Amino acid sequence: MTRLLVHVEGPTEETFVNELLRDHLLACGYTSVAARLVGNARQRERRGGIKAWTAVRDDISRHLASDTGSFSTTMVDYYALPATGPKAWPGRELANILPHTEKAHAIENAIALDIATRLSVPRQNLRFVPYIVMHEFEALLFSDCTAFAAGVYRSDLASAFQQIRNQFASPEEINDSPQTAPSKRIKNLIPGYQKPLLGTLAALEIGLPRMRSECPRFSEWMNKLEAIANPV
Repeated sequence: MTRLLVHVEGPTEETFVNELLRDHLLACGYTSVAARLVGNARQRERRGGIKAWTAVRDDISRHLASDTGSFSTTMVDYYALPATGPKAWPGRELANILPHTEKAHAIENAIALDIATRLSVPRQNLRFVPYIVMHEFEALLFSDCTAFAAGVYRSDLASAFQQIRNQFASPEEINDSPQTAPSKRIKNLIPGYQKPLLGTLAALEIGLPRMRSECPRFSEWMNKLEAIANPV
């Protein structure tokens, strides 16, 4: 009887959990799977930026303390995650100087340790599986560029999407500058790109198996969640 709460960054990730992940994880053995926007993200849209880590940490800690039969995870973008100042997330500043393969793990380890300290529990007993999306949600859509283009009703863009994808070993390596982040590249091709609607339609067209085959960090996260529901 395992419940899972996914703390997500925004409405797109919330819909992704509800439309793609929930049924798959329920089939794996969870009794419930739900998404929760961190730090009142709908109100935050007027101000911009993700919630400060201290507020997100408190949300996650309260949930774990109040529901001892559940697990928590996160789905937030590495791109634009605060590195310094009052909103800074643990490990984010260090990640700036680390190789690509170590960036997200540094943040995930740091936030897990912070929550374990907050709850005064050993790290190995923490019912929390952190996940940082590299570099942002839109990267997952480049897992299948033909399906991506069909999902956003722009089959004519399949080649343009593929040209972007071919520049990187994995969609998760599409970089995160304000000019070249995955979402910025998409908006250059689709002016007025509506992330919650079109991003979800594309994800449904692509499907989880294809995303997992192309995005190793995403697949690693899914493996961990599945293992919780089906312990050996």
